[in-house]
Amino acid sequence: MSAASEPSAQIVAAQQAAAAALPFGDTADFDDARRGFVAALEPGVVTDADGNVVWDNDSYGFLRGSCPASVHPSLWRQSGLVIEQGLFEVTDGIYQIRGVDLSNMTIIEGDKGVIVIDPLISTQTAAAGLALYRAHRGDRPVTGLIYTHSHVDHFGGALGVITLDDVESGRCPVLAPAGFLEHAVAENVYAGTAMARRSAYMYGASLPRGPRGQVGAGLGQTTSTGTVSLVAPTHDVTHTGQEETIDGVRIVFQITPGTEAPSEMNFYFPDKRALCMAENATHTLHNLLTLRGALVRDPHVWSQYLTEAINLFARNADVVFASHHWPTWGTEQLLEFLSVQRDLYGYLHDQTLRRINQGFTGIEIAEDLQLPPAVSAAWNTHGYYGSVSHNVKAIYQRYMGWFDGNPAHLWEHPPVESGKRHVEFMGGADEVLRKARAAYDDGDYRWVAQVVNYVIFADPDNTAAKELQADTFEQLGYGAENATWRNFYLTGAHELRNGNTGTPTRANAPTVLEALTIDQLFDSIALRIDGPKAWNEHVVCDWHITDEHRTHRTELRNGVLVHYDRTDGDGLPEPQAAVTLTHATLLGVLLRGPGAAHSDAVHIDGDPRTLGRIFGVLDAPDPGFNIVTP
Repeated sequence: MSAASEPSAQIVAAQQAAAAALPFGDTADFDDARRGFVAALEPGVVTDADGNVVWDNDSYGFLRGSCPASVHPSLWRQSGLVIEQGLFEVTDGIYQIRGVDLSNMTIIEGDKGVIVIDPLISTQTAAAGLALYRAHRGDRPVTGLIYTHSHVDHFGGALGVITLDDVESGRCPVLAPAGFLEHAVAENVYAGTAMARRSAYMYGASLPRGPRGQVGAGLGQTTSTGTVSLVAPTHDVTHTGQEETIDGVRIVFQITPGTEAPSEMNFYFPDKRALCMAENATHTLHNLLTLRGALVRDPHVWSQYLTEAINLFARNADVVFASHHWPTWGTEQLLEFLSVQRDLYGYLHDQTLRRINQGFTGIEIAEDLQLPPAVSAAWNTHGYYGSVSHNVKAIYQRYMGWFDGNPAHLWEHPPVESGKRHVEFMGGADEVLRKARAAYDDGDYRWVAQVVNYVIFADPDNTAAKELQADTFEQLGYGAENATWRNFYLTGAHELRNGNTGTPTRANAPTVLEALTIDQLFDSIALRIDGPKAWNEHVVCDWHITDEHRTHRTELRNGVLVHYDRTDGDGLPEPQAAVTLTHATLLGVLLRGPGAAHSDAVHIDGDPRTLGRIFGVLDAPDPGFNIVTP
């Protein structure tokens, strides 16, 4: 294992220039991040029942020092703000737990208990946050739970603050925007393995914390690693203007699908003059396409919904808060904050489309698009989590797809074959590395990363290439204002030096899988069919789901698993097998294979080998696939 590289002269100079140019004299964010402080979690560490650390905010204590040359000064500032942790009063009867996970948990005091908004990622961090609140505000029961949207950092800790009995008894309603369950499950299951692997890069999970390692993620410091849970909503919020009263607290909702999440909502507390913006307005430029992978978000409707929130609620609000970062107080100040955020997404969308229609490609537009001075002057528009560069490319992808229209790019060789040919054309690996080292000395790190990548993919055992690439990634990481870019670069360097570190978190938590509908269950199985292996299979099976009183048919043919509900008298051909079982048992069979079907809970009519033929053509996802090497 080689040591991390020193920040180069070029990076040091760039950091000094940024420090001189940015408005560090504006300390309003620091005042707001500390305003209303009640108490900290002491120590700032959360463990599970076995003593394993699932959250450690104290490990970021180094951020209270002066900014080193290995971290962009703007990112150092942002991370220093985000590590403020503990219980904070937002306004009368509204409190937040911040710095105890990637996201915030908000607590609204009602007549008999408290309403919890967004219970973090893990049951352990959510329980610790609620315990901190109760230690200072009294042991009030949870009388309502609200999910602002369908990302795991806003629902995963649900069973840390409530029990299933609380919900089933009606003591605690669970509210979410329409479509929440479908999108929450789909995102964590369908491409969950690949997203989890790339999330390890995005959040720098394998990196040491420190000036040359992980310093945060821009939106929060990192993700907790405890137990993820999911409690299904009991009440859907379906339309803007819908008003609900929970434990005596009036709430008016605004539905915002297609913004930061496909299912998301903002809401207003008219009796408290407080506005919750979910994750639609935070103190960073957010992602239009997160680096871990997701569906491309729509900046056009995002901007429109921010305008709607301003017109519906903001002029009658005294404070705006979100599920990340710190609140903004004062009607004039919050109107400006929301308006700048609105202009940010609207400008990126409109200007990218303008340039697309002039014939420019995504990578070309991303290279030179600049934000308006008044927008770029605001700290909350800086790209700590999203970036102008990858957001512009996401907009291009949303409208135009992967192809830029140049026939030369229509059928390029894949990375390994491309790497071999590039290296041969450039005179062999030694010559490429000689020229790349010269480019490295000149500070042209983007070019070094591109050409050395050819060598690594042509010959993954070339140690010299991997060492140079690791050094290059470190310089690019040191210079990045964006936390997720830094984490990607430094994790790439770490794996080049130390080998594949895999995926530290599970993609599919048990309670998330339990929330899958029958259709989603079979969708997730269909995604694992090894097409060529299944080309010549034709298997028809019926599944009688007793507790849902439905029969679902699966038909495997031409490498595709088709599935649909049957109805009485539909005249369809008889299946090769019919399986009778409950929803929960079906989940077990599909996850564990046909062996799980041999139990008293499963009854099979017809050929029992039918299940084996289906499971025999399933492929297994790989949570540790390579990224920086082939």
